[in-house]
Amino acid sequence: MRKCIVALAVAAPLALLSGVASAKGCLKGAAVGGVVGHVAGHHAVVGAAAGCVIEHHREKVRDKAAAQQDKRSQNKPSDGGTAHTAPSQ
Repeated sequence: MRKCIVALAVAAPLALLSGVASAKGCLKGAAVGGVVGHVAGHHAVVGAAAGCVIEHHREKVRDKAAAQQDKRSQNKPSDGGTAHTAPSQ
């Protein structure tokens, strides 16, 4: 009974954290890293962890670049890039 309570006490907070974390790119990176780690000396777990971290970082960089691109495109004038201003005197 005690083992069941301890397991529940450990699993409940971890289950709640899954909604908070964003694993974008992690699954693909973990799969590739696991295969590479296995081939490179039976280190599949280490390769999967490293692949997850690397691919997650790459996705964050891509998202940031896309957000900056969207911001730049929203700031451009809608008349084809030519601004009509009155001549200064």
